[in-house]
Formats: sequence, C-alpha cells, structure tokens
Amino acid sequence: MKTIIVIGGGASGLAAAFTAAEDRNSRVLLLEGQQRVGRKLLSTGNGRCNLTNTLPCDGHYHGKSPSFASFALERFPAEETIAFFRKLGLLTVEEYGGRVYPLSDSANSVVDILRFACERAGVELRTSCRVTKILRNGSCFLLEAGGEQLEADCVIIACGGSAGAKLGGVRDGYDLLCSLGHSRTPLFPALVQITTEPDYPRALKGVRADAAVRIESGGKILAESAGELQFTDRGVSGPAAFDVSRSVSVSTGARFLHADFLRDYPEEAVLQLLREKTRLYPDLPCGDLFTGLLHNRLGRMIGKYSRIDANAPLSSLDDAALRRAAAAAKDFCLPVRGTEGFDHAQVTAGGIRTAEFDPRTMESRLVPGLYACGEVLDIDGDCGGFNLQWAWASGRLAGRLGK
Repeated sequence: MKTIIVIGGGASGLAAAFTAAEDRNSRVLLLEGQQRVGRKLLSTGNGRCNLTNTLPCDGHYHGKSPSFASFALERFPAEETIAFFRKLGLLTVEEYGGRVYPLSDSANSVVDILRFACERAGVELRTSCRVTKILRNGSCFLLEAGGEQLEADCVIIACGGSAGAKLGGVRDGYDLLCSLGHSRTPLFPALVQITTEPDYPRALKGVRADAAVRIESGGKILAESAGELQFTDRGVSGPAAFDVSRSVSVSTGARFLHADFLRDYPEEAVLQLLREKTRLYPDLPCGDLFTGLLHNRLGRMIGKYSRIDANAPLSSLDDAALRRAAAAAKDFCLPVRGTEGFDHAQVTAGGIRTAEFDPRTMESRLVPGLYACGEVLDIDGDCGGFNLQWAWASGRLAGRLGK
C-alpha cells in the first residue's frame, strides 16, 4: 500500500488529503502543526467563508506566471466546487459579484464537512504535528514530525503562506520545498489594509462607502477595483481596498489612492445635484451639502477636502466651490504609505516558483513524488473567493497524484 503524507490542514491540504484517500490502495496521513485543522479557513469571509466565485477567472489571479493556474481551475471550476461540497452535504448560496457562501453563513460548516469527509475516507489526521525536516531517500521520503520519523512514497506540501501568522500562517512550506532544491519569489502581503496619510482616514474611522478605487504612481494606473471601502485609523480596508493592495505591496515610489464615491454618476450630474441642493435648502449649513448622497461623516469630510466652511450656509457657495465639491466626491485622493504586514494579510503574494512544477499534476519537476498546492505556490487571487477556489482546485489536482 502506498503511503501519502499531506503537510498542512488548510483548505488545499484538506482537499488534497480527501482526494488522495479516494484511492483505497493508499494510506493518507494529514499532518497539521496547529491544534486543529482549518484555522485560517474559519476566518475567511469575516467568518462566513467565501468559498468560491462563479465569475470567469480571467484577470483574477496573479504571480510571475498566472497562467500556471489555468489547468487546475478549468478542471475544477467553481461549479465543480459547489457540486463537490453539495455531495459532501454542504448547501451554498450565491451573492453579489458571484461570491458563494455556505447557506449556514458559517465557516465552521465548511471546516466540519471537510473534516467529516476526510475521516470517513480514512485519512489519518495528526494535529500539533509540525514537520521540521524532509529528505528524499531513494524512492521514498523521510520526514521528521512531532518528534518522530515518518516515511512516505509521496508528499503533498500544502502549508499555505506567511499571511495571517496568528491563525497559522507560516513559512514552513517554503523552507521544506527549498530544502529539496526548489526556489521562491519575494513574498508580499496581499488582500490587506492599505495605509495612507492619516489625516482624513482617522476622522472617518468605521465609515463604509461604495466606491471605485484605483492606485496610481507616476501618472500610471497600477490597479483598479470597485466595491465596499472601509476607513480605518491608518488608511482604508474592505474588498475594494484589498483588491488593489497587492499593487501597493509589490511597488515602490510615490503612490496615490483615488476613490470615486458616486461612481454611477458623471461629475456633471453630481454638480447638478449639488446645485439643486443649494437652491432647495439655501439656509442649510455647508456640512450638509452631501446629505442624502453620502454617509454624513464622509460628506462633511469631502466638504473639508474641498476647502468649504462647514458652518457657512449653502447660499454662500459659488459655482466654483460646488465644482470643487463635485470633483472631490468623484476623485478623493489619499497619499499611500504602504500596507499592513503579514499578520493582517489574508493571502501571500509570491511563493515557490511555479515553473518548477507541472501545472497538469502539481508534481515537482525537480523531485519525483513531491507535490505542492495552494498558497505556498506563487499564485494569489483577488478578493471574493478566488483564493479558496485556487486552494480547492490545486488541492484536488495534487491529490490525484498525476492520475
């Protein structure tokens, strides 16, 4: 009987272990360094677990060679993910932007279903069992884990990345693979809060707004997105910020975040709305100029940004001031400092070089019998379920062991 060891009990590791165990002639051991499997998975989607996205994958994945992910994603697309979980007993629901969640609205359901499925398939699960060393010994592998030595015919490394260290993010996978001759690209935090000059964000802490956002540097657009933007005391968060945060992490030089808070309205239409407001309510203070259009605190801040006295009456505003206010609502610019670190990131940009693996099997081109999947490889996706979709797809493919 062939022995297969899967290192890492996150999303890709659980998928790989379950898939490998479908071959009844295999003994599958799943080794997890944490006290329980799926800790990072429990935090995804704010605890709801955005487990996939039904939108086309094109343009939603990144790395030195994003096309590496194509075969796995085409073989196991979102529809297969939904069907896979349905077969295991998990119901799902699709929400805006193609995001798919468990109907229970709880990430616990996803982790429990995967754990039940692995146990039923005969996977031997060992938690608090960190792999510290791996060697190729002839036709097999020798691993040091949990104070003992284990032997395996095949090894699947699914340790994840450096993001979310408090939830189990580690560099173990990189170290183990590099010890066997592999190499990695530089690592950066992605899907993470963007830090900006704090003057405006600090006053807007907690405010959420729909916005189109872009990151610019030297007049060049580095990334664009749209959706919910949330202000923090150090910058901006939320799905729209997360999607463009990668471009901040991997770039240098002066960068600026531009936000359009009325993205469905041309600037001239916004100007007309403001003109009408001043005509209808000439005695209102200017601090209420955007009342009914934007969150009150955000509206007042845009007035400040536009150099408008919040206490003066609307009747005091000339057309030039209204034009400044309309332009500010359409292009609120914040100088970017950088991003928060790996502890706050949801995913790692960068990883083990994909050129060293076969995209049709996830097997190492350097070490036969060695496979890798998920975040440990140099593939990362946008916010909205794309990273978990990569985890399921690459884990399922690696678990087939080239069959």
